[in-house]
Amino acid sequence: MTQSAPHQDVSPARKAEILAEALPYIKRFFDKTIVIKYGGNAMTDPHLKDCFARDVVLLKLVGLNPVVVHGGGPQIENLLARVGKKGEFIQGMRVTDAETMEVVEMVLGGQVNKEIVNLINKHGGKAVGLTGKDAGFIRAKKLLMQKQGAPEGDLIDVGQVGEITGIDPSLIAFLDQGDFIPVIAPIGVGEEGETYNINADVVAGKLAEILKAEKLVLLTNTPGVLDKAGNLLTGLTPRQIDDLVADGTLSGGMLPKIGSALDAARNGVKSVHIIDGRVEHCLLLEILTDHGVGTMIKSK
Repeated sequence: MTQSAPHQDVSPARKAEILAEALPYIKRFFDKTIVIKYGGNAMTDPHLKDCFARDVVLLKLVGLNPVVVHGGGPQIENLLARVGKKGEFIQGMRVTDAETMEVVEMVLGGQVNKEIVNLINKHGGKAVGLTGKDAGFIRAKKLLMQKQGAPEGDLIDVGQVGEITGIDPSLIAFLDQGDFIPVIAPIGVGEEGETYNINADVVAGKLAEILKAEKLVLLTNTPGVLDKAGNLLTGLTPRQIDDLVADGTLSGGMLPKIGSALDAARNGVKSVHIIDGRVEHCLLLEILTDHGVGTMIKSK
């Protein structure tokens, strides 16, 4: 459900005050790279999709460099159901056989990617859609996962799921020079041209590291990181996150997201934000105001 403030007229003076309040943040983050993982309800609710596109365009116009990495789980599930397949996940990773890979590439690289590009362009941005196959900029190899609780080396083959071996930032840098907004589908390419499905949170985290991003922002369908009682944890350190994983507070689909957030925070990204994508204009609230809408993980 979309969360929003009550609709009311805002006076011109209040509008000017709001803009002035954003100025320190615009100055602080001017010409800095912000990697945004776009997923969840924000990708399926028409109003939230519109808010997201407008937020991205505004960030670009005031001098930040947004880079969007998107998922597409619900859209993939819909198409799989139409062809008579049921999605399967192991430790938060989609099991991807050859037929599923065809669906994933069709949905992510085609339908979803182009929809986001069109929406951003509609609001005045210059978005360009990419997959990791373009210029071979996301290199990957087959991911073999360690079974939980099993002896070391007892691995699970989840099909054409990729582990990133390298990212070439030159394509993103080239687009940035032309004031384009990259919109990236999380598909990688192997040494022999194999296609790999990569978790979008993982791609966003690694890309933030490689680009030396100021921030990594992950949109979710929850208020942020919650404790066992369901309370929002607004500020966390990597060590506190480790403790939450160890005691089972964080599990399942949250694990790839948290793993990417931790790696980014430990490898040069100054702050990672896991925010509630169900809130209107959540990006602007998190980046350009004091009013956060989720959990921030600091690098130290």
